[in-house]
Amino acid sequence: MDTWFLAPALALLAGLAALAPLGVQVLARGVVFIDLAVAQAAAAAGLAAGTLVDHPAPLTTQVWAAAGALMCAGLVAMLARRWPQQREALIGLVYVAGASVAVLAARTDPHGRDRLLELLAADLLWADWSRVALLATAAAGVLALQRLGAGVLARDRGFYPVFAIVASVAVPVLGLFVVFAALIAPALWLRLGRGHAWALAGAVAAGGLGLLGSWFLDAPSGACVALALALWGAASAAAGGSR
Repeated sequence: MDTWFLAPALALLAGLAALAPLGVQVLARGVVFIDLAVAQAAAAAGLAAGTLVDHPAPLTTQVWAAAGALMCAGLVAMLARRWPQQREALIGLVYVAGASVAVLAARTDPHGRDRLLELLAADLLWADWSRVALLATAAAGVLALQRLGAGVLARDRGFYPVFAIVASVAVPVLGLFVVFAALIAPALWLRLGRGHAWALAGAVAAGGLGLLGSWFLDAPSGACVALALALWGAASAAAGGSR
């Protein structure tokens, strides 16, 4: 492993640092499916870029993914505000629509099926330094807003665009499964009153074990990390007891 393993480890750390504070806002709003919907929209837009643009550059794909995520986040915000009682059901339908568009877009790409699978469960072990830098920038931005933004993330006008941009950056590196687990698992521990440092450290430890397990078992890293984070997040229910 040596230094080669450093890039995927730092990608996981940066992703968790960027997503954990946003997960608190997701649970507070009761829009858990927003991650799936927005992340799927980013994936669908990225796949569409490969269909409509001949051999798009990585930056082009990233711009398309961000645009798709921002449009989906705006739609989700509108649905949550206008129909609060049905918001989770409606957001779930947005996710299904995005997933269907992604499947249709992948159908016209010779490598579409492989790309679609990578967006669901990316192989973290092959994360490169440019992606690490993007995730680290996103994490720095989220942490700055959390500490200095005077409640920016607590307001819909701040939260939804920030979440869309972070999701569009994180999904190509971590995959939708890991993004969802990284968003929710630390937030569940934070709701129990554990500090941010403790919740993030636990998530890093769980994700690191999943990453190491995928290396030693020669298993898909995205699935291993997502499973480890999911189990760690579910353990918060036992730790919280009746709460």
